[in-house]
Amino acid sequence: MSKMLIPSYLLNLHLVRIFESGLKSTVPIPDHRLKYCHREINLESYAFYKYGTLTKVAEEFHISQPTITRTMKRLEDVLGVTLFNRSANRIKFNEVGIHAAKMAEELLQSAEQYQSGVINFDRQLHTISAISCAPAPLWNLTPELSRKHPGQTISSKLIADLEQIERDFRLHKYDIAILPYPIDDEDFTNTSYIEEHLSINVPLDHALAEYSEVTSKQINGYNCLLSPEIGFWENFCKTKLPSSKFLVQKDDFSFQELIKESNLPCFSTNLAEEHFINLKNRINIPITDEDANVTFYLVQHNKK
Repeated sequence: MSKMLIPSYLLNLHLVRIFESGLKSTVPIPDHRLKYCHREINLESYAFYKYGTLTKVAEEFHISQPTITRTMKRLEDVLGVTLFNRSANRIKFNEVGIHAAKMAEELLQSAEQYQSGVINFDRQLHTISAISCAPAPLWNLTPELSRKHPGQTISSKLIADLEQIERDFRLHKYDIAILPYPIDDEDFTNTSYIEEHLSINVPLDHALAEYSEVTSKQINGYNCLLSPEIGFWENFCKTKLPSSKFLVQKDDFSFQELIKESNLPCFSTNLAEEHFINLKNRINIPITDEDANVTFYLVQHNKK
């Protein structure tokens, strides 16, 4: 497990009582002993089980070893059982203590799940999440959503795998999916959103420069510059241009400088034409493949 944090929300007895009152539970809430049991078992006892020595536990919690020792003794008093075998210079869990520590680990995991569940639910109420197969549609959608929903957080994710996008969207992990096709499902609404058309950008003296349009077969074999994180366009490059090699530049500035200084072709799009306007020694040549000319759809869940 990661570094343990005290789940104070779980230890708040008042909160427990509120839950009990609201749910009309017939299970009685124990007295203050419950609070001590949760705190000590969940933290110190599990830490001792994990690290094996009081010194390590003290270091982990930034408290003194005598304090840890008193805590362990108080835990036994509260539970009314013996958890440790003690000798002059050594303390270790007995069988009951080991069982208690393992149960404490389960409680800690449940506490973490509780916390993340509440936080995620709150985030869902105040966040609009989008998942896209390509970066360009998000350039437009993200600011649009921010203008329409100024009080909400807009989050987005780029994934190349179309099947994974569909799968995650069907599981309600996202509010909006951007795909190069509509999903035929009565539970979803599909809206034609934006078109993207790929071109190959080449120097004026490149062999392809004499063409007004090209196919992927004509491009295949030429090495190209490539931007990172291009979503499902990666699949286009792999399947349509198997004989080409790609020099991927993660830094946008380096990518732009290489375009200016090198003779390597690169891909451009009608949705980012501003990046190529000032390149006087280069031209854009449209790619006519159907796969290079895409209509993106916004897919949303129908409200029930």
